[in-house]
Amino acid sequence: MKAVICRELGPPSVLRLEELPDPVLEPGQVRVRLHAAAVNFPDILMVAGGYQHKPPLPFVPGFEAAGEVVECDAAVETAKPGDRVIVHLRTGGYADRAVADAGSLLPMPATYSFEEGAAFLVGYSTAYVALVRRGRLAAGEVLLVHGAAGGVGLAAVELGKHLGARVIAVVSSAEKAAAAREAGADDTIDTASGRLRDAVRELTDGRGADVIYDPVGGDAFDESLRCIAWGGRLLVIGFASGRIPALPANLALLKGCSVIGVRAGEFARRDPERGAENYRDLLRLAEAGALRPRVYRTLPLAEFEAAMALVTERQVIGKVVIKPE
Repeated sequence: MKAVICRELGPPSVLRLEELPDPVLEPGQVRVRLHAAAVNFPDILMVAGGYQHKPPLPFVPGFEAAGEVVECDAAVETAKPGDRVIVHLRTGGYADRAVADAGSLLPMPATYSFEEGAAFLVGYSTAYVALVRRGRLAAGEVLLVHGAAGGVGLAAVELGKHLGARVIAVVSSAEKAAAAREAGADDTIDTASGRLRDAVRELTDGRGADVIYDPVGGDAFDESLRCIAWGGRLLVIGFASGRIPALPANLALLKGCSVIGVRAGEFARRDPERGAENYRDLLRLAEAGALRPRVYRTLPLAEFEAAMALVTERQVIGKVVIKPE
């Protein structure tokens, strides 16, 4: 098999495309020929050694992929060769083949391409756990989404609108604002204005946002505490800005707000029953046409470093996908 392998920690330049022995099929597992894998910011953090999950070296990066089942262990009853599937991985996606537990597979929505399937799970499961399970977003509430043109941001815009919220998208360009509106945002705020707090107050008649979805951290988190509504919920998704902020407890006190951590993968691992329910709900919405990932660019597997650079440089609207040749 061909795979991108990490043998030492560092920037994406430490990675190499190599030929490796096919992984052994263990009991309860399936072998999948991968047709596409999404590039996520945590992939870059993991290669650098800065992500909470630190797999032993060497490892193949890649959280999410899509492909076709080619082989199943004899005990597997939930999949068969020829099935088009989404594969949920902790590592292993940047390759042309992968072995995974049968329980980690999801059926591909009928109208999805492999590229869309690969770009589906991380963004939408993060948004679902954040908005439904942790944030308990209600119809009619105001949802503020930071990084709204990225993969997890657009998913939150789309799902938030489906849940009946008024969605305000925070973006950094006119092109990204247009993409957020296409996904369902009612209003957009450009970060270049430097007026986040004032803009949110103007749009909400001084009330603030009920739920704030923050995969950015840094200044976005600091400003969020100043424009959150009384009793609001600030959802901590990640720190794409590179700065992990500190919480001024006095602002949490004055606003009566909650700061809530969101880890979608850990949620499913600790509560498999509700995790499976999350995936069923998301697949139902995908089949109904309510959710559709936006694929910004597709590159060959050999160009993995360029694909990762697009994510690092924040050029991406939606997701970047790499495809084995």
